[in-house]
Amino acid sequence: MKVKFYENNTNFVSGITLKELTAPEENNMALHACKNPEAILSNRKSLAEFLDVSLDDFICTQQTHSANFRRVNRHHKGSGAYTVETAISDTDALYTFDSGIVLCSFVADCAPVIIHDKTTGLIGVIHSGWQGTVKEITLEFLKHIISIEQCNPTDIEIQIGASISQQQFEVDQDVYLKFEALGYANEFMYFNSATNKYHIDNQATVKKQCELAGIPSSQILVDSTCTFLNSDGFSYRQDRKCGRHLIFAMNKNTQ
Repeated sequence: MKVKFYENNTNFVSGITLKELTAPEENNMALHACKNPEAILSNRKSLAEFLDVSLDDFICTQQTHSANFRRVNRHHKGSGAYTVETAISDTDALYTFDSGIVLCSFVADCAPVIIHDKTTGLIGVIHSGWQGTVKEITLEFLKHIISIEQCNPTDIEIQIGASISQQQFEVDQDVYLKFEALGYANEFMYFNSATNKYHIDNQATVKKQCELAGIPSSQILVDSTCTFLNSDGFSYRQDRKCGRHLIFAMNKNTQ
């Protein structure tokens, strides 16, 4: 199983699966974007075995580029693990305090965000493509866990995972204007007069949203790997029929 760990210690594990040419469908993890669902289930079971859990412990969502997030617990285990239909609907972020649950998010260029509160034990995953970013899903998620779940910003550690780089993420004026309307993203954009396109750093914009929520910059890590340019990456911009990485986060059973 080809995986990049972002964190792996006694209490918490998080990371991203990578493209693997010798695996079924190149290690694609997404049932909603595949040729053969059985191949995807085989890949997911391999990941579960690699993490020393069962696929029944996974929780997946039907991602819609929304700003919707949801708290889940042990009763939600298995949602979307085997079929798209059983996934938690219209949701692009999950969080839990429970252990033994694998929170999942699927990306191919979009920015994945992994949240870990080292004091309360809250963990979360966020899918923030450009649409989620302009809807401020990460900022709203963080505001929620700080105000409702009593998380202290100084205890929250954030990993922004691999996604498309600013160099490769070129857009037209309509998308540029949505980012400009945020009021804090201008420094993360530039205009290429040769192509008449704008280039946006989605990861940097998401990091700014974390900072606006009060998270110290030193506690926000960014994986600079470009999914478009790197051979380990699935890129929707490069191939509309590509697979998806699975972003995972789990509190380990420590008893």
